[in-house]
This record gives sequence, C-alpha cells and structure tokens, in this order.
Amino acid sequence: MCTTECNSTQNVTISNYQLQLVSSVPWRMHLTFAIAQIFVWPFVYINILMLFTFYRKQSFRTETRYILFAHTLLTDVIFLVLTDFVVIFSHSYVLLPTAFCIPFCMLMDAVTSCTPLTITAMCVERYVAICMPLRHSAISTTSRTLTAILIIWIISYIKPFVDVFILVATVSEEYFLEPTFCHYEIMMPEQWHRLMRSILYVTDFIIILLIELFCYLMIVLAARAASVDKKSAGKGLRTISLHMLQLMLCTFEIVCPYIEAMVIQIDIQLYLSVRSFNFFTFNVIARAVSTLVYGLGDEKFCTAMLYYVRCKQNYILSENKAPNT
Repeated sequence: MCTTECNSTQNVTISNYQLQLVSSVPWRMHLTFAIAQIFVWPFVYINILMLFTFYRKQSFRTETRYILFAHTLLTDVIFLVLTDFVVIFSHSYVLLPTAFCIPFCMLMDAVTSCTPLTITAMCVERYVAICMPLRHSAISTTSRTLTAILIIWIISYIKPFVDVFILVATVSEEYFLEPTFCHYEIMMPEQWHRLMRSILYVTDFIIILLIELFCYLMIVLAARAASVDKKSAGKGLRTISLHMLQLMLCTFEIVCPYIEAMVIQIDIQLYLSVRSFNFFTFNVIARAVSTLVYGLGDEKFCTAMLYYVRCKQNYILSENKAPNT
C-alpha cells in the first residue's frame, strides 16, 4: 500500500517532469497544441452536424444501426472535447485538486469504454441483418437498442467505480487535496492496481475481438449462400472490417499511457514525439473512423447530411432528395 509520503513523492516526480517539458522546447509544445486544435475541432463540428442530421430525420431515429451510430458520435464528441481540455490544461500548466479530477477522469474512461462496446453492438446488428433477415425487424427494435445503450453505459462505469473504491481504500485523505494534472493514472497510484486494470483491458479486448470475428465469419459464410444478398453481405463485411480497425486503434490508445511512462524515463524529447503521435493517431484518428464508416460511407445518411449543410437552398433538389422530417 502506498503511503502519504509515497503518493507525495509520485506527484512531485510528475510535476518535475512536467516542468521539464514546459521549459525544454516551448515552441514544440505550442506547435503540438495548435495542431491538436486543428485536428480535434473539425471532427467535433462534423460529428455534431451528423448528430443534428440524425435528430432531424425520423427514419434514422427508428433504425438500430443509426441509433448506435448516433451514440458513437455522441461519445466521440464527449471524448474529444474532454481530451482537448486536458491538452489545454497541460499546455497552460493548470493543476487541479485530485478530488476535482476524479469525476472528470471517470467520465473520460466511461466514454472510452463505450466506443468498443458500441462497435461490438453494431457488428452484432449487421450479423442479425444479414444472417437472420427475417428476424431482424423483431430483434432490432428501438426499445431494445436503447436498452442496449443503457447496458453499455452501466458496463462502462463499472471499472471507474471499482477504481474509485480501491483508491479511497488505499490512499489517505490528503491525497485528494493535492494539485495534479487530470489524467487517469492519478486513480491508480498502486502498481498492482495498474497491473490488474491492464489484465481486465486485455480480457475485454479478447472477448470483443472474438465476438467481432464470429460476426465476420458468419457473414462470410452467409455471403456464399445463394439466398443472401451479395451486395448487402459485401457492405457488411467492409463495415465490420473497419469496425475491427477502429477497435484496434481504441485498444492501442489504452496501452499508450504505459508506453509513455517508460519513454519519459529515457528521454524527454522522445517522450514529446511519442505523446503527440499517440494523441493524433489513437485519440483523434480512431474517432474519425466512425465518421468514415457511416457518416460519409452511407449514401442515405450522407445525402441527408448534405441536404442540411446546404441549408435547403436548392428548393427543387430538396423536394426530390430531402429527408422526411
């Protein structure tokens, strides 16, 4: 168990590293900060526009895949905004009390877990739609989809709540008053706690990957059957393949803090490069995959979105292509 002196030493060590980062190459940190804003906020804008399109079109609000897609967009927006706040606070060297950061970190971890779980639900929905088309309408109902989303949020919050209980039981009250940067590692000061959480993440990843591989193989087998729509099966395979790519990116994102913790012990300059690469690749780009899969790749959704982007300026075109609201 880590004592108060141990916790204070860890925080002082982190603060010393941050001071070195601020004083070493300020121009590089400013450049990374500027690039982060350029990357993050356009995706936030696009995702909000897609959420608006989903809300305006009634048929989207009754289809399971679009409801799950909208949930993915919502969690991605929350994640990107919260992550950018962390970048802004780190760039400005803003320290906050640990107790204030804990709810913030819990929400970030929950939305991070929501993404792979929602991706899995979308893969299962495609499996049901292609392999069991006659039962799809009965299985994929709006009420069941909303129930699945509720279950996803409950599951996503289990690990953060367990981490909070462990933290309260293993640290002193002074730990919650110490100023720190809002990163999830403050909730796991013990080495055994971080190891346990890593094992749980690996277990979750294996389970989710097996489910997606099962859906992929079943769609492949169904695509060879004469009774299945080849075009629909092909689109389902491409969709699940992109979902698996997104799952890989989200999984690497979980490993990034551990890699950065080892690199910072070696070289500060290398740490800055690795941290910037991890942020843009596994935080921002991983969230852009959903936009490419459904937002821009789905002809029906893309047409509706362009209709609202044009602000209904072309009246003749809008009467022919406008979605029913």
